[in-house]
Order: sequence, then C-alpha cells, then structure tokens
Amino acid sequence: MSGDRIRGAVAGLAVGDAVGWPAARHRAALHAPWSRRLHRELDAFAEEHQVTTLPVPFALNQPVAPLRIGPSDDAEWLAWTLLTIDRPRAEAFRDLVPSRPGAGPSGGAPAPIRARISVATALDNLADGVEPPASGHDNPHHFDDAAAIRAVAFGVLGRDPTEDAQVTNAGDGVLAAQAMAAAVAAGSMSGDVAAAVEAALDMLPADTAIGHNARLALSVARKAGDPFAAVPALDAALLDHVYSYGVGAAQTVPVALALAEAAGGELTRAVPAAACLAPLADSAPALTGALTGACGGYGAIPEGWTAPARTLAGCCLPDLAGRDLIELLEGIA
Repeated sequence: MSGDRIRGAVAGLAVGDAVGWPAARHRAALHAPWSRRLHRELDAFAEEHQVTTLPVPFALNQPVAPLRIGPSDDAEWLAWTLLTIDRPRAEAFRDLVPSRPGAGPSGGAPAPIRARISVATALDNLADGVEPPASGHDNPHHFDDAAAIRAVAFGVLGRDPTEDAQVTNAGDGVLAAQAMAAAVAAGSMSGDVAAAVEAALDMLPADTAIGHNARLALSVARKAGDPFAAVPALDAALLDHVYSYGVGAAQTVPVALALAEAAGGELTRAVPAAACLAPLADSAPALTGALTGACGGYGAIPEGWTAPARTLAGCCLPDLAGRDLIELLEGIA
C-alpha cells in the first residue's frame, strides 16, 4: 500500500470529522459543565421565545482553543484503534471499563471517556462478563457506525475488522466495518475510487438494509452527477428524519460511498457535500474523508486542513490529548 495514501485515509477521516458541525459540540466537552448547561439554557430560551438566533458552542471565561476547527470523536477512536490494533479486541476494550483495576495507562483507573451508545453499552456488557459477539449483539445501537470508523485502521493495514466490530456492533454495524475496511484497503492500494466502492459492495449483501441503501445511494448520486447536486436527492432517498441519532451505519456508509464516487475520489469535493447532510454530519463526512483520502493521498489534502486536523483534543479519550494523528502512523506508513 502507498504510505501517502495510508496517511491520506487517516488524515482524511480527521478532516471530515472536523468539518461536521457536531465536532464543536464534542470538543466543548473540554470546557466546564456549567458552560454547556448555559448553552442548553440559551437553546431553551430561543425555543420558548421563538428567537431564531441559535446559540453555538462558546468559551465564556475559558480557553477558546477547544472550539477552533479540529477533529473530535471519530479521529480519537481511530487513533485508539491504531494504538491497540495488535491486541485482542475485547481485551483492549475491557481496559476502558472504568471499574477495571489497573486499566489506566499508568496502572491506575482509566480516565473517563466519551463514546457512542454502542461502545458505552459494549463496555457495560464486558464489565458484566458478556463477551463478543454478544456484547455487540445485545446492544441497542448494534447498527451504528462506531465500528466503521475504527475499521479505517484495519483497512490501511489490510486487516479484517470483524473481531473488533463484534465487540460493539452486529448486523449492519459489522457489515459497515467490513465494507469500510475493504474500501479503504482497495483505495490505499490502487488510488481508484471505483475499485474502493466495488470492494465495499462486495461486503454488503443486497438483501440487507445497508446493502440496499448503498446501491440506492450510488444510483441516486450517479443520476445527480455531482456531489453537491446529489445532496437533496440523497436526503430524500435515505434520510427518514424520524430517528433521533444520525449515526446509523445503513445511512452514513452508503452516503460516504456515493459522494466519494460522485467526486471522483476528490476529498475537497466530497467532504463538503457530506457535511451538508446535517443529520449525518457526526460521521458521514469523516467516513467520506477516509475513503477519498485513501484514494487521493495525503498530498492531495489542502495544507490548511492537514495542520489543524492532525492534533487530537482528547475530548473523548483524554489520554490522547495533544497526540499527533499522523505521527501515530510511524512504522505503518
């Protein structure tokens, strides 16, 4: 695999993560709880008084650095996966369980983490002695894309993400991880977005929700002919606007595949379009960035984006604060 394209996949995910509007919300977790409470109160005030000026994450009497453009949850979970990828997956996750003695990096209790519902539930399951695949199957968010994000690490190494995915996910959630790893691996090898999409489809049976949606999304985007032009059509075809969490793997991964192909593998065209699908903006831009970054390489990402996307904030995994995402690839790329 090309080292430049491996770095591109990782940096591309971080750029897409930073582009989505939820990144600022995630990074605001580094501020005092009262500031986020005040944000909620201002939001309630706007609702009560029918004010259209909505509050955004802010830093009142606190450092503004966490609210500058940068990656958040997705990049940190990708980094954690890269750092632990050679360990048995359930064992690595078990070390994140707060009640586990000696689980922290210095032998103490691990720092508190923030995670998707599927991951949080899986950690509870592991703490109760429930092992994979039950930890991912007996899980109210078994269908989300948490494992698909982590699968980028397996893709750049050409490895199977299934063992990792089954800790936190099942069904479409596991298929999404397998598809992302296959697509990233193909993109990193060839630089060809068509090959990446085909590799993903090979992992997605047509009679599954994610398989059906992937083929539908590709058809819709091909008809539109352009990533930005495809946004309204993808919204109409895939988003039901009923469910309250926009991290369903059966929506986010198909959107990423469709926009990556529609952009011809160009990150600068695909990622902004993914960010326009606001309900999916927590992870669709990151997944799109990983796919296009794998195809185009690190050198194709604008320099103005690579610098702020490299440094992790530690908003979800505090032990990673300040780590350089690309330096983590030394010895890999």
